[in-house]
Amino acid sequence: MKIGFIGLGNMGAPMAANLARAGHEVTGFDLAAPCPEDVNKAQDADDAVRGADVVITMLPNGAILRDVAAQVIPAMQSGAVLCDCSTVDVESARAVAQMALAAGLGALDAPVSGGVGGAGAGTLTFMVGGSDSAFATVLPLFEIMGQKAVHCGAAGAGQAAKICNNMILGATMAVTCEAFALADKLGLDRARMFDVVSTSSGYSWSMNAYCPAPGIGPQSPADNDYRPGFAAELMLKDLRLSQQAADAVDADTPMGARATELYTDFVENEDGRGRDFSALLPRFTTRGRS
Repeated sequence: MKIGFIGLGNMGAPMAANLARAGHEVTGFDLAAPCPEDVNKAQDADDAVRGADVVITMLPNGAILRDVAAQVIPAMQSGAVLCDCSTVDVESARAVAQMALAAGLGALDAPVSGGVGGAGAGTLTFMVGGSDSAFATVLPLFEIMGQKAVHCGAAGAGQAAKICNNMILGATMAVTCEAFALADKLGLDRARMFDVVSTSSGYSWSMNAYCPAPGIGPQSPADNDYRPGFAAELMLKDLRLSQQAADAVDADTPMGARATELYTDFVENEDGRGRDFSALLPRFTTRGRS
């Protein structure tokens, strides 16, 4: 396929590169980041999307997505698919889908899980909202960039799935870090705790695959001085999106709300910015009950 790719940052660049290496003709554009190898560099966003069968965007937030969509949709060829892989609010995803459909285009919201490592390895999971026909068009590309693509429903359903998933992730990572800090103060060896919890009812992705304790379990950012695989400020962004969505539909999410408060303090008032979201563990180990 001929693919336009807008947003070549830490996630977008390896995704675009994987598509190019698979033999697709990829033209990329970013205001600041360089084009990866094998990706053609566009002069501007309009240049990136002209003649493309599929346009993929990976952008920081919903406001920027709306602006970019308003710019590029008139330049896209009829019948092409606009596939946004950013993590944004559900309302923005649905608004962009409506803009695309009104212009005779297909539209998908397809946020990802798997982080920078998954983007490079081509093992992302895509949570996708949009029509069956648009999903079928882009599925071969999802299969190159990732290991799984789940069609979650109509426009906005992909973002809804991502928001719910990451609300769970933020809350489970927080309590996993709390538990290690509590184990330390109770005199329980961290490795023994991991051996028990990772095979018991406390099992979770935060514990088993991304353990926040250095030297315990599989390699994780904790073993690299908490340099981010998934930055704390990105977790805060996703948690805030979850609470924005909860407000919009009157959903009671007290654990999600508390996780949002914790990450707000960690990122904005402490030393969390620029660190992995699992760096809550050293935070908790230095704090007392009050």
